Amino acid sequence: MGHNLLKGKKGIIFGALDENSIAWKTAERVHEEGGSFVLTNAPIAMRMGQINELAKKTNSEIIPADATNEEDLMNLVTKSKEILGGKLDFVLHSIGMSVNVRKGRLYTDEKYDFTTKGWDVSALSFHKVMQSLYKADAMNEWGSIVALTYMAAQRTFPDYNDMADNKAYLESVARSFGYFFGKEKKVRVNTISQSPTPTTAGQGVKGFDGFIAYAEKMSPLGNATALDCANYTISLFSDLSRKVTMQNLFHDGGFSMTGVSQEVIEKFTDQE
Repeated sequence: MGHNLLKGKKGIIFGALDENSIAWKTAERVHEEGGSFVLTNAPIAMRMGQINELAKKTNSEIIPADATNEEDLMNLVTKSKEILGGKLDFVLHSIGMSVNVRKGRLYTDEKYDFTTKGWDVSALSFHKVMQSLYKADAMNEWGSIVALTYMAAQRTFPDYNDMADNKAYLESVARSFGYFFGKEKKVRVNTISQSPTPTTAGQGVKGFDGFIAYAEKMSPLGNATALDCANYTISLFSDLSRKVTMQNLFHDGGFSMTGVSQEVIEKFTDQE
Protein backbone atom coordinates (compact mmCIF):
# COMPACT_ATOMS: atom_id res chain seq x y z
CA MET A 1 0.00 0.00 0.00
CA GLY A 2 1.49 3.31 -1.10
CA HIS A 3 1.58 6.68 0.65
CA ASN A 4 2.47 8.84 -2.39
CA LEU A 5 5.97 9.40 -0.96
CA LEU A 6 7.35 9.70 -4.50
CA LYS A 7 4.39 11.30 -6.25
CA GLY A 8 5.62 13.19 -9.29
CA LYS A 9 9.22 12.03 -8.91
CA LYS A 10 11.16 10.56 -11.84
CA GLY A 11 14.24 8.40 -12.07
CA ILE A 12 16.31 5.54 -13.43
CA ILE A 13 16.58 2.06 -11.92
CA PHE A 14 19.63 -0.01 -12.87
CA GLY A 15 19.86 -3.76 -12.43
CA ALA A 16 16.36 -5.26 -12.25
CA LEU A 17 16.86 -8.85 -13.41
CA ASP A 18 14.06 -10.95 -11.93
CA GLU A 19 11.57 -10.83 -9.07
CA ASN A 20 14.28 -11.82 -6.56
CA SER A 21 16.39 -8.75 -7.24
CA ILE A 22 16.39 -5.72 -4.98
CA ALA A 23 16.12 -3.42 -8.01
CA TRP A 24 12.95 -5.28 -9.10
CA LYS A 25 11.37 -4.89 -5.65
CA THR A 26 12.41 -1.23 -5.57
CA ALA A 27 10.81 -0.59 -8.96
CA GLU A 28 7.55 -2.09 -7.74
CA ARG A 29 7.63 0.04 -4.58
CA VAL A 30 8.51 3.24 -6.45
CA HIS A 31 5.53 2.60 -8.71
CA GLU A 32 3.28 2.06 -5.68
CA GLU A 33 4.51 5.32 -4.17
CA GLY A 34 3.62 7.33 -7.27
CA GLY A 35 7.04 7.58 -8.92
CA SER A 36 7.84 6.97 -12.57
CA PHE A 37 11.07 5.64 -14.01
CA VAL A 38 13.07 4.13 -16.81
CA LEU A 39 14.43 0.62 -16.35
CA THR A 40 17.88 -0.24 -17.61
CA ASN A 41 20.27 -3.15 -17.63
CA ALA A 42 23.08 -4.50 -19.78
CA PRO A 43 21.79 -6.13 -22.99
CA ILE A 44 23.11 -9.57 -21.93
CA ALA A 45 21.43 -9.29 -18.51
CA MET A 46 18.17 -8.30 -20.15
CA ARG A 47 18.18 -11.49 -22.19
CA MET A 48 18.60 -13.49 -18.97
CA GLY A 49 15.87 -11.76 -16.98
CA GLN A 50 12.19 -10.89 -17.19
CA ILE A 51 12.52 -7.12 -17.29
CA ASN A 52 9.78 -6.74 -19.91
CA GLU A 53 7.30 -8.16 -17.41
CA LEU A 54 8.34 -5.56 -14.83
CA ALA A 55 8.11 -2.74 -17.37
CA LYS A 56 4.55 -3.72 -18.24
CA LYS A 57 3.58 -4.00 -14.59
CA THR A 58 4.96 -0.56 -13.71
CA ASN A 59 4.11 1.26 -16.97
CA SER A 60 7.81 1.86 -17.56
CA GLU A 61 10.05 1.99 -20.60
CA ILE A 62 13.31 0.07 -20.96
CA ILE A 63 16.55 1.51 -22.28
CA PRO A 64 19.36 -1.06 -22.62
CA ALA A 65 22.72 0.33 -21.49
CA ASP A 66 26.13 -1.00 -20.57
CA ALA A 67 26.92 0.86 -17.34
CA THR A 68 30.63 0.66 -18.12
CA ASN A 69 30.17 2.47 -21.45
CA GLU A 70 30.11 6.27 -21.25
CA GLU A 71 28.34 6.67 -24.60
CA ASP A 72 25.61 4.25 -23.53
CA LEU A 73 25.17 6.13 -20.26
CA MET A 74 24.89 9.56 -21.88
CA ASN A 75 22.31 8.14 -24.27
CA LEU A 76 20.44 6.63 -21.32
CA VAL A 77 20.39 9.93 -19.43
CA THR A 78 19.27 11.93 -22.48
CA LYS A 79 16.51 9.52 -23.47
CA SER A 80 15.31 9.14 -19.87
CA LYS A 81 14.83 12.89 -19.56
CA GLU A 82 12.88 12.89 -22.82
CA ILE A 83 10.67 9.96 -21.80
CA LEU A 84 10.03 11.22 -18.27
CA GLY A 85 9.61 14.86 -19.24
CA GLY A 86 12.42 16.56 -17.38
CA LYS A 87 15.24 16.16 -14.91
CA LEU A 88 15.53 13.18 -12.58
CA ASP A 89 14.82 12.90 -8.85
CA PHE A 90 16.29 9.48 -8.07
CA VAL A 91 18.69 6.84 -9.40
CA LEU A 92 19.32 3.32 -8.10
CA HIS A 93 22.63 1.60 -8.94
CA SER A 94 22.08 -2.11 -8.27
CA ILE A 95 24.90 -3.66 -10.26
CA GLY A 96 27.52 -6.20 -9.24
CA MET A 97 29.50 -8.97 -10.90
CA SER A 98 32.75 -10.83 -10.25
CA VAL A 99 34.20 -12.92 -13.05
CA ASN A 100 36.64 -14.47 -10.56
CA VAL A 101 33.72 -15.70 -8.45
CA ARG A 102 31.87 -17.00 -11.50
CA LYS A 103 34.94 -18.87 -12.67
CA GLY A 104 35.66 -20.30 -9.21
CA ARG A 105 39.01 -18.54 -8.79
CA LEU A 106 40.13 -17.90 -5.21
CA TYR A 107 41.12 -14.47 -3.91
CA THR A 108 44.70 -15.72 -3.70
CA ASP A 109 44.61 -16.81 -7.34
CA GLU A 110 42.83 -14.01 -9.19
CA LYS A 111 43.04 -13.60 -12.91
CA TYR A 112 43.54 -9.87 -13.14
CA ASP A 113 41.71 -9.42 -16.41
CA PHE A 114 38.71 -10.87 -14.55
CA THR A 115 39.40 -8.56 -11.60
CA THR A 116 39.47 -5.48 -13.80
CA LYS A 117 36.22 -6.41 -15.53
CA GLY A 118 34.45 -7.03 -12.23
CA TRP A 119 35.73 -3.73 -10.79
CA ASP A 120 34.54 -1.84 -13.87
CA VAL A 121 31.06 -3.37 -13.73
CA SER A 122 30.58 -3.35 -9.95
CA ALA A 123 32.33 -0.18 -8.81
CA LEU A 124 33.73 2.16 -11.45
CA SER A 125 30.34 2.04 -13.18
CA PHE A 126 28.92 3.99 -10.22
CA HIS A 127 31.36 6.81 -10.92
CA LYS A 128 30.55 6.65 -14.63
CA VAL A 129 26.81 6.81 -13.93
CA MET A 130 27.18 9.81 -11.64
CA GLN A 131 29.61 11.60 -13.92
CA SER A 132 27.13 11.20 -16.79
CA LEU A 133 24.32 12.61 -14.64
CA TYR A 134 26.56 15.42 -13.37
CA LYS A 135 27.83 16.53 -16.78
CA ALA A 136 24.32 16.47 -18.23
CA ASP A 137 22.96 18.41 -15.23
CA ALA A 138 20.29 15.71 -15.19
CA MET A 139 19.35 15.72 -11.48
CA ASN A 140 16.82 17.99 -9.80
CA GLU A 141 17.85 19.71 -6.57
CA TRP A 142 17.33 17.43 -3.55
CA GLY A 143 17.50 14.42 -5.81
CA SER A 144 18.81 11.13 -4.42
CA ILE A 145 21.29 8.59 -5.81
CA VAL A 146 21.62 5.22 -4.07
CA ALA A 147 23.96 2.26 -4.66
CA LEU A 148 23.83 -1.15 -3.01
CA THR A 149 26.84 -2.49 -1.14
CA TYR A 150 27.81 -5.08 1.46
CA MET A 151 29.70 -5.14 4.75
CA ALA A 152 32.56 -7.10 3.18
CA ALA A 153 33.83 -3.62 2.27
CA GLN A 154 34.77 -3.23 5.96
CA ARG A 155 35.19 -6.79 7.26
CA THR A 156 36.63 -9.96 5.80
CA PHE A 157 34.30 -12.59 4.35
CA PRO A 158 36.72 -14.97 2.59
CA ASP A 159 34.37 -16.32 -0.07
CA TYR A 160 33.14 -12.86 -1.09
CA ASN A 161 36.41 -12.65 -2.99
CA ASP A 162 37.27 -9.54 -5.03
CA MET A 163 33.71 -8.25 -4.69
CA ALA A 164 34.77 -7.01 -1.24
CA ASP A 165 37.36 -4.74 -2.89
CA ASN A 166 34.79 -3.58 -5.43
CA LYS A 167 32.32 -2.63 -2.72
CA ALA A 168 35.01 -0.69 -0.80
CA TYR A 169 35.73 1.30 -3.96
CA LEU A 170 32.00 1.83 -4.57
CA GLU A 171 31.53 3.28 -1.08
CA SER A 172 34.49 5.62 -1.55
CA VAL A 173 33.03 6.87 -4.84
CA ALA A 174 29.74 7.61 -3.05
CA ARG A 175 31.54 9.78 -0.49
CA SER A 176 33.77 11.55 -2.98
CA PHE A 177 31.16 12.24 -5.65
CA GLY A 178 28.59 12.89 -2.94
CA TYR A 179 30.58 15.92 -1.84
CA PHE A 180 30.53 17.52 -5.28
CA PHE A 181 26.91 16.55 -6.02
CA GLY A 182 25.83 17.95 -2.67
CA LYS A 183 27.85 21.14 -2.79
CA GLU A 184 27.08 22.08 -6.36
CA LYS A 185 23.74 20.43 -7.18
CA LYS A 186 22.04 19.76 -3.79
CA VAL A 187 21.88 16.07 -4.69
CA ARG A 188 22.29 13.27 -2.13
CA VAL A 189 24.49 10.20 -2.68
CA ASN A 190 24.35 7.22 -0.31
CA THR A 191 25.07 3.50 -0.21
CA ILE A 192 22.95 0.87 1.51
CA SER A 193 24.91 -1.99 3.10
CA GLN A 194 22.32 -4.74 2.87
CA SER A 195 22.00 -8.11 4.63
CA PRO A 196 23.01 -11.14 2.57
CA THR A 197 20.01 -11.49 0.27
CA PRO A 198 19.11 -14.49 -1.93
CA THR A 199 19.26 -12.63 -5.24
CA THR A 200 20.62 -14.21 -8.41
CA ALA A 201 23.96 -12.47 -7.83
CA GLY A 202 24.09 -13.24 -4.10
CA GLN A 203 23.49 -16.94 -4.57
CA GLY A 204 26.53 -17.12 -6.82
CA VAL A 205 28.85 -16.64 -3.81
CA LYS A 206 30.36 -19.86 -2.44
CA GLY A 207 28.83 -20.95 0.89
CA PHE A 208 25.99 -18.43 0.57
CA ASP A 209 23.31 -20.62 2.17
CA GLY A 210 25.46 -21.21 5.25
CA PHE A 211 26.30 -17.57 5.59
CA ILE A 212 22.73 -16.32 5.25
CA ALA A 213 21.74 -18.74 8.03
CA TYR A 214 24.61 -17.47 10.20
CA ALA A 215 23.64 -13.84 9.59
CA GLU A 216 20.06 -14.64 10.54
CA LYS A 217 21.24 -16.02 13.89
CA MET A 218 23.54 -13.05 14.46
CA SER A 219 21.06 -10.28 13.65
CA PRO A 220 18.72 -9.20 16.50
CA LEU A 221 16.01 -8.32 13.97
CA GLY A 222 16.89 -11.05 11.48
CA ASN A 223 18.11 -10.51 7.94
CA ALA A 224 16.62 -7.68 5.90
CA THR A 225 14.82 -9.01 2.81
CA ALA A 226 14.91 -7.58 -0.71
CA LEU A 227 11.52 -5.96 -0.04
CA ASP A 228 12.82 -4.47 3.23
CA CYS A 229 15.70 -2.97 1.27
CA ALA A 230 13.32 -1.59 -1.34
CA ASN A 231 11.35 0.14 1.41
CA TYR A 232 14.53 1.63 2.86
CA THR A 233 15.55 2.83 -0.59
CA ILE A 234 12.16 4.52 -0.96
CA SER A 235 12.82 6.46 2.25
CA LEU A 236 16.12 7.69 0.78
CA PHE A 237 14.46 8.68 -2.49
CA SER A 238 11.78 10.62 -0.62
CA ASP A 239 11.92 14.17 0.73
CA LEU A 240 11.99 12.76 4.28
CA SER A 241 15.76 12.20 4.07
CA ARG A 242 16.88 15.45 2.42
CA LYS A 243 19.92 16.01 4.63
CA VAL A 244 21.27 12.45 4.49
CA THR A 245 24.23 12.20 2.13
CA MET A 246 27.68 10.60 1.72
CA GLN A 247 26.63 7.86 4.15
CA ASN A 248 27.09 4.11 4.09
CA LEU A 249 23.88 3.01 5.77
CA PHE A 250 23.78 -0.47 7.29
CA HIS A 251 20.48 -2.21 6.66
CA ASP A 252 21.08 -5.61 8.17
CA GLY A 253 18.86 -6.22 11.18
CA GLY A 254 21.66 -5.16 13.53
CA PHE A 255 24.25 -7.65 12.23
CA SER A 256 26.94 -4.97 11.75
CA MET A 257 26.77 -3.92 15.42
CA THR A 258 26.50 -7.39 16.99
CA GLY A 259 29.67 -8.97 18.37
CA VAL A 260 28.07 -12.33 19.02
CA SER A 261 24.52 -13.55 19.59
CA GLN A 262 23.22 -16.05 22.11
CA GLU A 263 22.17 -18.35 19.27
CA VAL A 264 25.72 -18.45 17.91
CA ILE A 265 27.19 -19.05 21.38
CA GLU A 266 24.83 -21.96 21.89
CA LYS A 267 25.72 -23.38 18.49
CA PHE A 268 29.37 -23.69 19.56
CA THR A 269 28.78 -24.68 23.20
CA ASP A 270 28.06 -28.20 24.36
CA GLN A 271 24.55 -28.25 25.76
CA GLU A 272 24.63 -30.88 28.51
